[in-house]
Amino acid sequence: MKLFAELFQRLDQTTKTNEKVAAIAQYMSAASPEDAAWAIASLSGRRVKRLVSTGLLRRLAAESAGIPDWLFEESYDSVGDLAETISLLVPAGNSSDADFRSLSDWMQNDVLPLARMDESEQSDAVRQMWAQTEGTSRLILMKLITGSFRVGVSSRLVARGIAESNGLPADVIAHRLMGDWDPTPEFIERLHSTDLNDATHSRPYPFCLAHALADDANAEGDGPDWQILGDPSEYQSEWKWDGIRGQVIRRAGRTYIWSRGEDLMVNRWPEIERAAEFLPDGTVIDGEILASRLISPASDDSKQAIEVLPFAQLQRRIGRKTVGKKLLAEVPVMFHAFDCLELDGNDLRAKPLAERRDALLKMLSIHQPPSVVWNEPLSFESWDDLAAIRSTSRDVLAEGVMIKRLDAPYSVGRVRGVWWKWKLAPHTVDAVLIYAQRGHGKRASLYTDYTFAVWDEDKLVPFAKAYSGLTDAEIRKVDRFVRDNTSERFGPVRSVKPELVMELAFEGLQRSTRHKSGIATRFPRIVRWRTDKQPADADRLADLIAMLPEAESKVIASGSEGGD
Repeated sequence: MKLFAELFQRLDQTTKTNEKVAAIAQYMSAASPEDAAWAIASLSGRRVKRLVSTGLLRRLAAESAGIPDWLFEESYDSVGDLAETISLLVPAGNSSDADFRSLSDWMQNDVLPLARMDESEQSDAVRQMWAQTEGTSRLILMKLITGSFRVGVSSRLVARGIAESNGLPADVIAHRLMGDWDPTPEFIERLHSTDLNDATHSRPYPFCLAHALADDANAEGDGPDWQILGDPSEYQSEWKWDGIRGQVIRRAGRTYIWSRGEDLMVNRWPEIERAAEFLPDGTVIDGEILASRLISPASDDSKQAIEVLPFAQLQRRIGRKTVGKKLLAEVPVMFHAFDCLELDGNDLRAKPLAERRDALLKMLSIHQPPSVVWNEPLSFESWDDLAAIRSTSRDVLAEGVMIKRLDAPYSVGRVRGVWWKWKLAPHTVDAVLIYAQRGHGKRASLYTDYTFAVWDEDKLVPFAKAYSGLTDAEIRKVDRFVRDNTSERFGPVRSVKPELVMELAFEGLQRSTRHKSGIATRFPRIVRWRTDKQPADADRLADLIAMLPEAESKVIASGSEGGD
């Protein structure tokens, strides 16, 4: 545990990528396979689900610290992190032996068994842990138990650190960290293997991600700097859909559907799972899961007319482990494929995009899987042409366009100059701050979580919450305003005088019966503090309603799709 605690401290105390990579590499070279497996699992986001309720931990911590519950809660509110609060308040234990117990020993014999205990047994076990730990070791254990372990490293950075320790390509390590695996010495052995043809059946490939194309990057400040990209003939473009990015894998007679967040989506998309049975063995395709359905052939025999539904419809399917017949009928889904990463068991990622897309189109044309469609590239000859097409994105329920080099391989992560995303400018609205709540972590002592409202006749109606967009100096000013102008308190929430106006941006909006305003926004954030405006100048609910999509679905022409 001592070795892992030192790694945790090194990662937590620096923002420099190279220093983090070096720290991980050093740890991997020194740790046992058993400890390395658990360390990698924790660092790469494979957190153990919460094993002990936060309510029990809070009661035990207050009791052990000898303080009343209200004082612990005040401390928790100030610190913003339960594990850190416990590590600060609970008296130090005798850690002379505990620090030298291995990480795997702690996990196997103390942490994981908590899941099989009743509350009384958990209480005794937690108290015993506290009696044996202090400082960083206790903090780590509490973060593991609460399922909140994170230390500011990405999976890609972890892969780089491991690669530096064993001399293998980082892309190979990143691939081996994908999919299902258990933190065992056997996994570490496979991770370090020099056999580069070891892909397991279920494992997806690391996703290729896009850089944002700045809208005001040219000399005039009114459009992208096209010189960065160069000749438009070297690129292809396609709609940037508002769906769920995923990979469909067909290997060894089985189907696996993975989200970009490395979530194995089992039984969530039965239409796509059935369609994948039409794919040849050894196939991996990349694309977007959209709420959509085939309605009729388009005028061109090679294309199909597809009805695309709003993301709000897709949300009805997200998070459901099983989907009933009624929902399947109301919200069908299709996989809009735009890349082929593996075909006949051969890794195609090193080939140019143009070749991969040709392979994808040919494979789909031959096998015609239902509910899988070819994501048709957009036709343009100049960047001005593409700009005109992009301006119509919302007409087809898209967020903008993707721009991809035809000669580019399928990269791991966000590699500049390979893929670009050019999204439409977000919707904006001027709104009034009416509620505020303290933030978390480093901002736990400041009011940083805000609720905003717009006018409905002569009343302010809340419609969105926002947590980002202000500078540190502006946050401190708003915090002071909240403290000086609180009119009511509702638990941790303060109602404030409606005097501050801020411009909010959001990607889209939809009708909602769960919100007082009847409107729900997607990804709201603060753009700027409108010190030049009075509350009466804020926008009205009617302005938001006018932004709603005119139709509940859109019809597009897409690539060929097989019959049912």
